[in-house]
Amino acid sequence: MRLKVTDDLRRSRLTVFFRLLLGIPHFIWWTLWTIAALLAAVANWFATLFAGRPPEPLYRFLSAYVRYSTHLYAYMFLAANPYPAFTGDPGYPVDVELGERESQGRWVTGLRLFLLIPAALIATVFEGSGYAVLFVDEESSAAWSGGTLLAVAFFGWFVCVVLGRMPQGFRDLQAYGLRYLAQFAAYGLVLTDRYPNVDPAEPPASGPDHPVRLKVDDDLRRSRLTVFFRLLLALPHFVWLALWWVAAVLAVIVAWIATLIAGRPPAVLHRFLSAFLRYWTHLSAYVALTANPFPGFTGAAGSYPVDPELPPPERQRRLVTLFRLFLAFPALAVSGALGGLLLVGALLGWFVSLALGRMPRSLRDAQAYSLRYAAQVSAYLLLVTDRYPYSGPALGAPEPVPASAPPDEPPPSEAPAVA
Repeated sequence: MRLKVTDDLRRSRLTVFFRLLLGIPHFIWWTLWTIAALLAAVANWFATLFAGRPPEPLYRFLSAYVRYSTHLYAYMFLAANPYPAFTGDPGYPVDVELGERESQGRWVTGLRLFLLIPAALIATVFEGSGYAVLFVDEESSAAWSGGTLLAVAFFGWFVCVVLGRMPQGFRDLQAYGLRYLAQFAAYGLVLTDRYPNVDPAEPPASGPDHPVRLKVDDDLRRSRLTVFFRLLLALPHFVWLALWWVAAVLAVIVAWIATLIAGRPPAVLHRFLSAFLRYWTHLSAYVALTANPFPGFTGAAGSYPVDPELPPPERQRRLVTLFRLFLAFPALAVSGALGGLLLVGALLGWFVSLALGRMPRSLRDAQAYSLRYAAQVSAYLLLVTDRYPYSGPALGAPEPVPASAPPDEPPPSEAPAVA
């Protein structure tokens, strides 16, 4: 199951403004179709359990439902612009391609609901049905936790209304989430026994060049003993991080004033803040099981398997520097939503690493994506660079954008297809 994207990034300001109202007929139809799809999924489960493959009529019906749901999600979350049809037919700019029916393992089919639980935890990161429990003194309260699709759609709405186009990074992040949700639905509805793949670079994604990159040399092997005691082992680092954080706040204030005056941060402060950012990334990777070795305390470049590559001091625009904190707010919100990949990956990876002594590659790469974007956001806030964070899931070698294009997206005629 693949996701085909032919969207050109253009958006109609009028339909974007009234997107929720325009979606009301679809909400009603989707609710009715969902009820029918759940009943069909139960019948499909029994049939696949006995026959070893889904019946053709149920396969076609549920496949159309997955396509329609993806079209509707893409429309409502601004990943695409045209008004979707009510039939789930192929041809939408963000479309699901499902193959022919295949034989499925009966044991996998019989245990489908239990096997679906880890994938459901990851799905909540994208669609935001999870709940966060907040503790204040002796009282606790539950709050709804929005996912990446909602966070990106919220800020993308303002961009689309003003500019009439969706930033490529936002659209590609939406496509990544929609692909996973479609694979999750196909697995849960017993259309395939292929487990959902959360790897952000499957297939490889590309994006504009960015001075902050993440180099990953991890071999996926994990020590069961250090995995089991990972939080206890990290306690000295937590104390050191708190002390370093206080110094970093003071340093970034001085660097902010100096950059406003001189147009670039002082080299000594740039080195200090870069080391702090590397150290924070190393520690986050260690605690979240994205890497295995115990990290050093200095944030030295190239000293850890998951290592951010940071630019040297360079000139920065004074106006961007002046409003840096305000400009960073959308990126901070998206980074917070993507942080769910790091946390869920750590939770699931803890059990897998204890059992197998290795981290699943797809979980590790999803965590690396979250860390890469968080490093870019932190580098922007800490005045290491004034290049805005790129939210797309490109992890490999990026493709440069033509000089005539805005820094965050290619021209509409050259927007790449994303699967």
